[in-house]
Amino acid sequence: MSADVFVLGLDEKNERILRRLPVAAGLRFRPLLTPDELQHGEIDFPDLLDKARQLLDAFDGDPAAIVTYWDFPAAALAPLLCEERGLPHVPLPAVLKCEHKYWSRLEQQTVIDELPAFGIVDLDTDPQPPPGVEFPMWLKPVKGFSSELAFHVRDEEGFADAVAELRDGVGRVGDPFDDALKQVDLPAEIAEVGGAACLAEAELHGVQAAVEGYAWNGDVSVYGALDSVDFPGRSSFLRHQYPSQLPRQTVRRMADVAERVLQRVGFANGTFSVEFFCDPRTGQVCLLEVNPRHSQSHAELFELVDGTANHEIMVRLGLGQQPRFPHRRGRYRIAGRCYLRRFEGDATVTRIPSDDEIADLCEELGGTTVSITPQEGQRLSDLPEQDSYSYELAELVIGAVSEEELEAKYRRCEERLRFEFEE
Repeated sequence: MSADVFVLGLDEKNERILRRLPVAAGLRFRPLLTPDELQHGEIDFPDLLDKARQLLDAFDGDPAAIVTYWDFPAAALAPLLCEERGLPHVPLPAVLKCEHKYWSRLEQQTVIDELPAFGIVDLDTDPQPPPGVEFPMWLKPVKGFSSELAFHVRDEEGFADAVAELRDGVGRVGDPFDDALKQVDLPAEIAEVGGAACLAEAELHGVQAAVEGYAWNGDVSVYGALDSVDFPGRSSFLRHQYPSQLPRQTVRRMADVAERVLQRVGFANGTFSVEFFCDPRTGQVCLLEVNPRHSQSHAELFELVDGTANHEIMVRLGLGQQPRFPHRRGRYRIAGRCYLRRFEGDATVTRIPSDDEIADLCEELGGTTVSITPQEGQRLSDLPEQDSYSYELAELVIGAVSEEELEAKYRRCEERLRFEFEE
């Protein structure tokens, strides 16, 4: 007999990955809301919740699981929908404690010391850096998408410019996030701040890395560690690579910190990703961010190295099954999700690589897939969810036998994938 697994924001790429999973035998993956509804434009949280309920009510049968690999609002919708149907899920308060960056920091400081100085910036009346947070610092929404509206601020002038942009844009995600916060009982300090607020944090130093894990049956486990490599001298990601090349003691430290924080917020029955800044020489780590949802962007990296995408864990947890995951059974020893970016400013794209050019390059390199981000004729500033300092041109998933070969394959892609622009 087949079972129906509903996926909030199911897209073609991830559906292909899901169908390759060992657990997929006997499962039907069904879409619940579209990626566009969940990721782009104005977000109406109550409307999305009602629409998802109606779609599930109209379905002839009972869902075996409701899962998602998207950030807010999907990560907050899934617990509500699962709760109503008696399905395994992460408790909504645990999700919100992680997604609200200020609430998350308040929870973290009760169990760890590995976090930066932080505080709320009042965007409405005489915005000032909070006590204890010195320049340089980062300003960011307490809830946002990726690195959107995140600003590295070095002085008072940069602070004022960032505040102006945040004041204009923080409500796009913050206002609907308030609707999600209304679903739970909030501490007074979070109710006062709300979802459309700005957080200031002291600048962190070191190399960026992350651990991915899951909570099951009261236990929190880490199953992988990855590195995040920036473009030299910039704050935009060049690539994420798996497995991490950091020393084992550093990886163990990240896992220990992550487990303590996830236990603290009551995280259960789900997957997570926790990001850090690390000092490889001393093994010291500092927690950057907790993501209380499945990390779909790394699925192909695990598939290339371990032989199975990490979606396997998400689906098993959604079905109420204990996760089982292979280790180092893939074709490659390291894999990276790499980015081609433009830093020179806004422009209209007048040429993108052709399908034939991409196919020839991927066949030549092996273990490589290329996804072009903009369309020909599109203005870069119209691309959704870009960071504050660059525009993404392409995503490259590359498998290699070493970090050196990974970098060589990236350089080959950079040379061969030709874009043209009109300023």
